[in-house]
Amino acid sequence: MSRGRNLPKSTKKQLRALWLQVHKWIGLLLAVLIIPISVTGSALVWHDWLDAKLDPQRHVIIAPAGLAPSAYAATVAAQLAPDQLLTSLRFSPEGEPVLAVAQKAARGPGRPERTNFWLDPRDARLIDRAPANAGVVRVLHGLHGSMMIPGGWGRPIVGWVGIFMLVSCLTGLWLWWPLRGGFRSGFRWKRRNTANANLHYMTGFWILIPLAMLSFTGAWISFPKVFSQFESGSTRMSGGPRGGGGPSQPMAETRISADAALAAATPLATGPLLSIGWPTDRQPEWSIRFENAGPPSEVKVADASPASVELEPIRPETLARKIRRWHDGTDMGPVWQIVIFLGGIIPALLSVTGIIIWWRARASRRRARPTAVALSP
Repeated sequence: MSRGRNLPKSTKKQLRALWLQVHKWIGLLLAVLIIPISVTGSALVWHDWLDAKLDPQRHVIIAPAGLAPSAYAATVAAQLAPDQLLTSLRFSPEGEPVLAVAQKAARGPGRPERTNFWLDPRDARLIDRAPANAGVVRVLHGLHGSMMIPGGWGRPIVGWVGIFMLVSCLTGLWLWWPLRGGFRSGFRWKRRNTANANLHYMTGFWILIPLAMLSFTGAWISFPKVFSQFESGSTRMSGGPRGGGGPSQPMAETRISADAALAAATPLATGPLLSIGWPTDRQPEWSIRFENAGPPSEVKVADASPASVELEPIRPETLARKIRRWHDGTDMGPVWQIVIFLGGIIPALLSVTGIIIWWRARASRRRARPTAVALSP
């Protein structure tokens, strides 16, 4: 990047003044959003660890599931409200509690209300229950993804924050570039006369690439319809519900049992059982997932007849899923996760140091005004 090396000096100064204003006002106006979004994003890098620390009874290693699916379903059925239906059972090969998910009959196009039940894998005894959106970790997800703003406005707002943060990264690089000297002079600690300003310059530069990546991928996640055109038809997510709008509804009564569906799918198993999904009004088939060397393998069993069994081909990872993994660090290894963690903490630091720089500059201008007036003839 030559940073306009061949531009006239006056043009360089004008551009620098413009980018300084853009960079400054993005930081000042959006700090109240950037700080919570960034800090919650850092915390969610360690989502599973945090969840296990806050609710250890849901993650304790007990034993692999040893009962038929109907036994776990029966325990949950006794706990359900009249308008709730069981949607899935999730199993842990490591021996954690069985997770059952129930869904309340949806009213309207919004996200259905779900409840989680944790069951002892040995005897199907109820260990814990909670609304799917309850708990500290879910609150962190809500703050990070939508700032918990109702009415469907939250997610687009967070997406625009990501776009403005990307612009802030680009303008910040321009402003970081040394006015005098070579590229290496930009790494000097004492470029400014305060530790706060030097901290802003240095941390901003070193986190630039990860922060730009997080900003871009965050915008992608917030506007999936806009960015889905960049995916090829073969890699777009095609496993969504069939039919019109609104969430699908689990069937109140199925023609075959979960035990029969599992028995039909077992000959095609590629590893330990991971989950059983109940048939819905749009997909009248059981979805049985097994552990596999890569992504889980999925077996579909028609609810009409257990003889109708089909092993779903393992689809390649979609670009949308890859973007999300880049953003949240899932299966990306500890180094990448640490980088993402810092990419969330440091923007909050940059917001604070940037506000301090602006405030001190403002105070300095105020102090200079009386002097200028006194010196004028």
